[in-house]
Amino acid sequence: MKSIYVDHAATSPTHLSVVDAMIPFYYENFGNPSSMHQFGRKARLVVDEARAVIAKTINACEREIIFTSGGTEADNLAVVGYAMANRAKGKHIITTSIEHHALLHTCGHLEKNGFDVTYLKVDEYGEIILEDLRNAIREDTILVSIMYGNNEVGTLQPIKQIGDLLAEQSIAFHTDAVQAYGIEEIDVKEMKIDFLSASAHKINGPKGVGFLYANSKHKIQPHLFGGEQERKRRAGTENVAGIVGLREAAQIAITERQAKNKQYRAFRDKMISIFNEQGITYEINGKTTSCLPHILNVSFQGVGIESLLVNLDLAGIAASSGSACTAGSLEPSHVLKAMFPSDKERTMSSIRFSFGLGNTIEEIELVAYETVKIVQRIKK
Repeated sequence: MKSIYVDHAATSPTHLSVVDAMIPFYYENFGNPSSMHQFGRKARLVVDEARAVIAKTINACEREIIFTSGGTEADNLAVVGYAMANRAKGKHIITTSIEHHALLHTCGHLEKNGFDVTYLKVDEYGEIILEDLRNAIREDTILVSIMYGNNEVGTLQPIKQIGDLLAEQSIAFHTDAVQAYGIEEIDVKEMKIDFLSASAHKINGPKGVGFLYANSKHKIQPHLFGGEQERKRRAGTENVAGIVGLREAAQIAITERQAKNKQYRAFRDKMISIFNEQGITYEINGKTTSCLPHILNVSFQGVGIESLLVNLDLAGIAASSGSACTAGSLEPSHVLKAMFPSDKERTMSSIRFSFGLGNTIEEIELVAYETVKIVQRIKK
């Protein structure tokens, strides 16, 4: 059986057009954007052009886009940067129990430095309850950070309703949109989002580059010190080739978004239909509507996830048990623990299939049938 990659939520292959766009900026147009000579000016021009393209994809202003090394840095800059710049107004932050560790560990750092963090619970589908958010708001609440779509189970949060609620309270709103950017239609003005994190390697761009949208009305404190790049908000020479790759990947993702959404939903439906026709016992984790179409998280009762993943790998199939950032851990997913606190077996028997560039319906059928065979063999 040929190798099949269905772990695109962990990282995605770089689109050939992205690679082609990046190559000249390694050896030909290699200038430093801060240099005043022609080499620097050419580099500055492409960085500014990329900033305009990225801003347009989410209905932001160019000056509100800060290029970073990826989603983790964007999360850190938004949450720590805003908290430290505005701590005189209050030291209470609200987030959820299912955030990516880039956010959870950032909040843990702030707790060690005098901030109080409330972690909202989620329901069995991985969605917050808006009334819980409303009740958690205090006079000293300055920031709420809730991810757009979950990287493990795909559930989308009610971002527009959250934005409306927080705007009424004049509380800043950050969302980690690393899994949603390029998949979902995002308008930061309409949704009243103040900060948004995204990463290139989730949308067939290069690793090591991403961006933070930061509403120009909010002040953030930088945590890198050096030059005056990114309007003094993020020091360090810009990754010009990476930024060009991000721009190209974003343009492709936005252009193909509707077609890809349709394709990924067809992949989900095909896998589920094969599981049904083969009569195996399974449970879908997360919502089946209002979800990221490229993520399907499934629990197979009585099947140890380690055995399932090893057997899939031996069959040439690359899937995962959750976030790549917790690879090697034998602990159940913190996301599934939050969704099913009293059902340990379900949290220990879940697998995530995530679709992307290069996958075909024929591949998905092969993955589904091979999964069925392995599940049946393990249960025997």
